[in-house]
Amino acid sequence: MLSDIEIARACKMKEIGQVAASLGLGEEDIERYGRYKAKLCRVPQARRGRLVLVTAVNPTASGEGKTTVSIGLADGMRRLGKKVCLALREPSLGPVFGIKGGAAGGGYAQVVPMEDINLHFTGDLHAITAANNLLCAVLDNHIFRENELDIDPEKIYFRRCMDMNDRSLRNVTVGQRGEGCPREEHFEITAACEVMAILCLATSLADLKRRLGNIIVGENRKGEYVYARDLGVEGAMCALLKDAIKPNLVQTLEGTPAIVHGGPFANIAHGCNSILATYAALGLADWVVTEAGFGADLGAEKFLDTKCRVAGIQPDCIVVVATVKALKLHGGADKAALSEENIPALEAGMPNLLKHVETMQKVYNKPVVVAMNRFASDTPAEIETVMRAVERAGAEAVFTDVFLKGGEGGEELAKAVFAAAEKKSELHFAYDLNDPIEKKIADVVKNVYGGDGVTFSETARAKIAEAEARGYGKTPVIIAKTQYSLSDNAKLVGRPSGFTVHVRDIIVKGGAGFVVAVAGNIMLMPGLGKHPAAEKIDVDSSGEIVGLS
Repeated sequence: MLSDIEIARACKMKEIGQVAASLGLGEEDIERYGRYKAKLCRVPQARRGRLVLVTAVNPTASGEGKTTVSIGLADGMRRLGKKVCLALREPSLGPVFGIKGGAAGGGYAQVVPMEDINLHFTGDLHAITAANNLLCAVLDNHIFRENELDIDPEKIYFRRCMDMNDRSLRNVTVGQRGEGCPREEHFEITAACEVMAILCLATSLADLKRRLGNIIVGENRKGEYVYARDLGVEGAMCALLKDAIKPNLVQTLEGTPAIVHGGPFANIAHGCNSILATYAALGLADWVVTEAGFGADLGAEKFLDTKCRVAGIQPDCIVVVATVKALKLHGGADKAALSEENIPALEAGMPNLLKHVETMQKVYNKPVVVAMNRFASDTPAEIETVMRAVERAGAEAVFTDVFLKGGEGGEELAKAVFAAAEKKSELHFAYDLNDPIEKKIADVVKNVYGGDGVTFSETARAKIAEAEARGYGKTPVIIAKTQYSLSDNAKLVGRPSGFTVHVRDIIVKGGAGFVVAVAGNIMLMPGLGKHPAAEKIDVDSSGEIVGLS
C-alpha cells in the first residue's frame, strides 16, 4: 500500500476558492495562503449545525486513529448528501518529529495539503511561540532595567516555549554572565503553553487581547500577582496573533471542507481546536465533526467541561474510537502478539472502552456510537465479542474501514451517528463550576476516571488556597495526567479501581481562565525517543519531502 504522503500527493485537490464556495463563502470571506489553503476573514454568528464529538479509549503510543476516523466520518456524511464541515486541531512539530508522527489523518482519510498542515501550515504555532516568548523577553528586560513593578525573580510563573520535543530545555538557567537576572527557566512545548489555550478559547480579537492581558507572569515582593497587562505587552502579543486567530480552511482527500485551527495537547493542556473554528463550522454546515485529544478521560472531559461552558455549545452525539489491538493491550496481551486472535485478552480489555462509553452516557448524558478502527488482523470472533459487549452497554459499535476506503468506509458509521443524534439530550457536567477547586478535581477523578479520590501535595494545597483567595476558585479545572491510563499511573491499563490520583502542583492560568492540576509525572515539555521520526524524514533530489506520516 502507498504511504500516507504518497496517497496525499496523488490526490487532485480542489482550488481553495471552490472549497470555500461549497460552504457559501466568497472571495471576500477568505485570505488565500496559496492555491489550497486560506484563512477565514469572517466567522458566522448564527450556529445552525449539529455537532459530533469524536473521542477515544486510552490510546496506545501510536494512537487509535481518532483524527482518521473523524475525517472518514465527515467524508461518509458528505457521500450521504449532508453539508458537513470538519473542525480539527493543527499538528505540533513535536509529535511530527517524535513518536506519533503527523496529525492530518491517515490512509485514504486525510486532510490536505498534508505536508503543509503537518509542518509550517499558515504559521499559527510559530506566531503563538513568538507571542509567548515576547512576553518572557519583556518580563526579563523589565527586571534587568529597573524593575519598577518590583517583580520577585524567585516567583516568576510564565515560561518560555518551543514547538519541539526537547527534554534538555525542561530545566535551564537564563540571565547568566551579567546578561540579566540569573534565574531558573522551564520551557514548555508550544501546544502546552497558555497562549495556545488563550487563542483556542478566545471568542473574538478583543477577547484574545483581554485574555492575553490577564496572563499571570509572577508575583511582586508584596505577594501580589503581576499580569501581562502590567508590562504593557498584551497589544504587541495580539499584533503577533492577529492573523493566527483566524481559522484555517483546507479540505479532505475527497474535498470535504475542513477547518484546522489551534493545537493544544489533551494530556498537558485542554486538547480542543479553537472555539472560533467550531463556531465557523457550525455556522457554515449542517453537520460538524470535531475531535478532542487522547482518550475520553482527557480530551472529551475538557471539551465538555471547559470548552462547551466557554463557547455555549454541546455535542449532539459522541463517537468513541477504539481498536481491537488497543483493547487487547488493555487486557494484558503482549505487544508482540497483538495481531493474533486473543479473545481472553480482548474481553479483559473491554472494560476500558465500556468505562468511556458509560461516562459519556451517564455522566455527560450524551448518546454514544463506538467506532472500531478496523485492522486486517481483526478476526470475526473478536469483532463479534466487541459488538456484543457494546450492545449490552446500550450503544452501537461500527467497524469502520476509513483508512483503506475513505468516505465509503465511513458511511455505515455516519448512518449510526445520524440515528444517535436524533436522541434528544441535554449536556450534564462532571462537576459544578461553583464548587471548591479540590472538589471539582475529586469529581473528575470519581466520575470520569472511576477513581476513589485525590491526594494533594502540600504545595498543591497551598496554591489551591491562594488561587481561591485571589478569585480563581470558580474557574474550570484542567487535569494534566498520562493519556495511557484512566489513572495517573501509565501502567494501570484497562479499567483500574481503588486508585487515587495525586496532584503535585497547581498552575493558575489567568488568561485562559482555568486552573491546571498537575498529576503524576506528566511533563510539560516532552522528550524524543531513541529513534524519533525525524530520522526518517528527508527531501529527495526533486525537492519532495519523504518519510512524513
